[in-house]
Amino acid sequence: MMTQKHKHPYTASPIFIVGCARSGTTLLQSLLASHPDIASFPESKFFVDLVWMPEERSRRYALGLVSKEMRNTMESFLHEVGHPELTHKLPRLPLIQAYVRSFKEIMGELTHLQKKSIWLEKTPEHLHRLKYIEHYMPEAKVIHIVRSGMDVIASIYDLAQRHPNHWGRTFKTLDNCIQRWTEDIAITHQYLDKPNHTLIHYEQMVSHPTDEVKRLCQFIGVPFDDHMLENYRNTSSQLIRSRETWKASTQKNIQNTNSQKFLSVFTKEQQNYVKSLVQQVNLPVLPTQTLA
Repeated sequence: MMTQKHKHPYTASPIFIVGCARSGTTLLQSLLASHPDIASFPESKFFVDLVWMPEERSRRYALGLVSKEMRNTMESFLHEVGHPELTHKLPRLPLIQAYVRSFKEIMGELTHLQKKSIWLEKTPEHLHRLKYIEHYMPEAKVIHIVRSGMDVIASIYDLAQRHPNHWGRTFKTLDNCIQRWTEDIAITHQYLDKPNHTLIHYEQMVSHPTDEVKRLCQFIGVPFDDHMLENYRNTSSQLIRSRETWKASTQKNIQNTNSQKFLSVFTKEQQNYVKSLVQQVNLPVLPTQTLA
């Protein structure tokens, strides 16, 4: 147990949490950001709007320019974290390299303002931008979180029905939801042999939170602090935007809610359809792990 905040950083490496939406990314972020040395913020979506994909069709990318939305994305982020004055750190020219340098500087400044030494960024969609994170921030450490396909798909599908203007634009059909989860699992498989990437399963996190958080602290390079498992609810309130009502469950006690939504959202026919496709997917494990 740590009784006071350490004054010196344990690592210069920033941390990224990635994974399919509705996999527990916000809960994991809240747990880790409750460490006295780790700062975190609402989703920046920086690498999502750094380059629009497919980049091979982008003339701006060929010229080394960020997407047209990049500046608006960063200005919105800085207003949401309460520091619009830091917009002066954004580069005048829309160059990719300049924006990456600016992003690092801004995240470092926000971390310093919290009197912490390591910053943690959580934007689930960054899973699809890992090649840019690897290229422009090779020092970064990445945590992948994976959850049961049946529960992720049910949660995404449910949100798409209840929030059509936000979730429904991307996930118009059940097949869209299934495809997103299977594609995201495939991406995670591609990176787990890299030493700067690690994996956590949602089910293990909620069943054995102390053991799993300790393991991630070791990966990050900080000592475990008991308060991480006590303060995460308060921390989450600082990380969730007011419009993100679907994240409210992170302020409750840690518990495994798997299967509840799957059984309530889908008909029996839909359940069988989802199960048949999910069962064809091999869930990733760390290279040093073996299945029981």
